[in-house]
Amino acid sequence: MNAVVVSVLVMLGLSLLRVNVILALIIAAFTGGLLGGLGWQGTLDTFIGAIGSNAEIALSYALLGALAVAIAHTGLMQLFVQSLSRVLKGARGFLLVVIAVISSFSQNLIPVHIAFIPILIPPLLALFNRLKIDRRAVAVALTFGLQAPYMLIPAGFGLVFHKIVQENVEKYGLSIELNQLPFAMLLPTLGMVVGLFVAIFITYRKPREYQEIEIDQTKHQETIRFNFKHLAAIIAILIALVVQLQTESMVLGGLSGLVVMYVLGAIKIKESDELFTNGVKMMAFIGFIMLVAGGYAEVINATGQVDSLVKASVDLIGQNKLLGSFMMLLVGLLVTMGIGTSFGTVPILAPIYVPLAAALGFSPLATVAIIGTAGALGDAGSPASDSTLGPSSGLNADGQHNHIWDTTVPTFIHFNIPIIIFGWIAAMIL
Repeated sequence: MNAVVVSVLVMLGLSLLRVNVILALIIAAFTGGLLGGLGWQGTLDTFIGAIGSNAEIALSYALLGALAVAIAHTGLMQLFVQSLSRVLKGARGFLLVVIAVISSFSQNLIPVHIAFIPILIPPLLALFNRLKIDRRAVAVALTFGLQAPYMLIPAGFGLVFHKIVQENVEKYGLSIELNQLPFAMLLPTLGMVVGLFVAIFITYRKPREYQEIEIDQTKHQETIRFNFKHLAAIIAILIALVVQLQTESMVLGGLSGLVVMYVLGAIKIKESDELFTNGVKMMAFIGFIMLVAGGYAEVINATGQVDSLVKASVDLIGQNKLLGSFMMLLVGLLVTMGIGTSFGTVPILAPIYVPLAAALGFSPLATVAIIGTAGALGDAGSPASDSTLGPSSGLNADGQHNHIWDTTVPTFIHFNIPIIIFGWIAAMIL
């Protein structure tokens, strides 16, 4: 069997058996490397080399985690939760839609990605418990906001994704305007909207009980009034955002936010050790998983068997457009599930998919829809994707949310299935 397929199946199988995702990724990487002919030492060298090259990711998450804890320490999020509780009362479905909308802002309007989750979600857990909200629905709402906007809207992270798609298809001879991509990705994104509403109003609409476990962000339950510390936290968030956008560096963004909070006196120097330690503790696990996922992705690429997987699919397809589009989407799902990033999947698939789609007679718009959808497939539902790791980090603040069964499986079912269906339709009608 193809090394990529076997490796992804090993990784998913171990994850479903509740093996730690880091261990599952390492075992899957060596499985793929050995089957792909890299050998023990070659696999290890490739894996370690890629981890080193992704060190900035881990540092980014550590600093953003520290900033998140510092903001929570000011009580700003408790103030927000307090206001939210008064406004929403028992409106569970509406609250989940609001969370999906807030999450969506993190990709385009205020592109901070998953950094908002450890700030917003832990203080809301008590409210979720009181309303008996199934946290799997919250995970789906958060992941929707982390993926759907960049698929459709060419701003923030969406602009990055659309440019990656455009540049890679043009590199292999397909001319497409950037403003055409939202139209190509409209139906696949609509599939995510359908999945979101199915999860909120059908699958997870029944009340679910959780234990009341006190965490740092929910210790102070007294009525909170807006004060200077809250203003300082807001200023720090805005400055961190501006610096991140100007420098395109999450490291500098997180660092500048922390410095502003120290300068304005929102947090004291003597509190820095505890705040930074708690922040790193909260986000380090995600950061390390992303490092390991980067090593895994490099091993999979180094085997050279992604190409053979695609070519084997071509042999199976023949001249059947219906089967061809489905197989291309399915291979995209497998690759993205393995490497955990849609942004990294597009450059892998484009060299084969562009000429294949042309040979099958797909229009440029349909080709872009296939490649964009194939790249996005698997981002939701991958154990190694920050679109699932981020929600889990916030929802498991009190130890009552499992990454695989409460985030990865629900997001896979509710998003990947409708995305592949709607992407398939888009490929056939565009």
